[in-house]
Amino acid sequence: MAPTSAALTSKVSEDSISQLSHDQTLKASKALLVHIKSEAKETKAGSTKQDLFALDDDDEDNAKAGDETPLWLLITTKKHVIDKARLKPGKIPIPHSYNDAPDLRICLITADPQHQFKDVVEDPTFPEELRSRISRVIGEDKIRKKYSTYESRRQLFSEHDVFLADDRVIVHLPRLLGKVFYKNGAKRPIPISISGRKEKKDTKGPKKATPKDSAKSIAPPKAVADEITRTLSSALVHLAPSTSTAVKIGKAGWDAEKVAANIEAAVGGLVQKFVPQKWKGLKAAHIKGPNTAALPIWLADELWTDENDVLEDAPAAETEEGGVKAIEAKPEKTKKRKAKDADEESKSSKKTKKVNGGDPDLAEEKKLRKEMLKKQKSAALEETEDEPVKKEKQEKTALTENGNEETPKKEKKHKKAVLDEVNGDGPKKEKKHKKSKAVAAA
Repeated sequence: MAPTSAALTSKVSEDSISQLSHDQTLKASKALLVHIKSEAKETKAGSTKQDLFALDDDDEDNAKAGDETPLWLLITTKKHVIDKARLKPGKIPIPHSYNDAPDLRICLITADPQHQFKDVVEDPTFPEELRSRISRVIGEDKIRKKYSTYESRRQLFSEHDVFLADDRVIVHLPRLLGKVFYKNGAKRPIPISISGRKEKKDTKGPKKATPKDSAKSIAPPKAVADEITRTLSSALVHLAPSTSTAVKIGKAGWDAEKVAANIEAAVGGLVQKFVPQKWKGLKAAHIKGPNTAALPIWLADELWTDENDVLEDAPAAETEEGGVKAIEAKPEKTKKRKAKDADEESKSSKKTKKVNGGDPDLAEEKKLRKEMLKKQKSAALEETEDEPVKKEKQEKTALTENGNEETPKKEKKHKKAVLDEVNGDGPKKEKKHKKSKAVAAA
């Protein structure tokens, strides 16, 4: 039978200790691991291309790579966890570390001078097991000089599995290492505190000038080793101003019991340390793989943190027809939205001032003047179009009124020419007469 939603949802108070169900967490972990392994087998069987030169060792390496698939815990809160993004991630201790491989390659980035930290790592009191995994100790100045190009940064990125950095230089690393390290969170440097205790300053006495090349304080070897071990056995939380947070809690090659134990520890640490109002501010918790659906392990019964934030009945307003219509609640404007609206209003007011000169009466006068000019223009066009028509009408009326009077000279000549052509007289006879005179003269 499918699990009921009542097993996932719960109504909690702010001071609740833990609300996770171990059975539900274990069941979700088993289902997720089985799905990831079956999906990996299907993709391998469905691939048509096979490498003829592949050896059995390569198959083992591919199997190990599949076991290294990360598992993620997704936490959804009712309100934002923080207001601004933080460069330094939070640390939550988990019982089973995913950085416990014996061949793990660790790069330690320190403040200058770096030889002090190298001496600490090489100290006899420093644990041998941890020393064998620290492959390199590099200072800030050396990174600036030697790893300034993109290719050199990629080489450094590929040579090591984990990067630990002194918390005094962690804020300078994004500029020094660039997007090769900070594009995603796979190998982003993890801050550790390896500085010694600060000595109390004597405010009464005269200030002593300290040279620039003076040695910086550093913790003893045992304290540095404990700090590195604690960081490697913790889940890292990269906080951002949002309602969802993802935390890596294990690998696909682990047992379901180990995954469930890490989930319970990570959820408890997140709620107690980072979530506002603790369990009352938590909305949901899911687990997932890189390309799988999220499986729920805990869901809140209430979707809000305060009863005052919820309206039982929406305010109503009377319509023109007398009915009642619910008023839609408008979302609150953010600071950016308010500033943008204010800029738009100021721009529109400036435009109206430029057009109207800042006086509404002047704008009305301009409108009236424009209307008068339009009317005058249309009247002038009508007069110019009617002048030839008026002349023709006047001539026609003059002819009809003075029908017995003599017609103009042009009309008389035209009538005479027509009559001569009808009677056979006129220009033709004159031409014959001229010709006869010319013959007689000859």
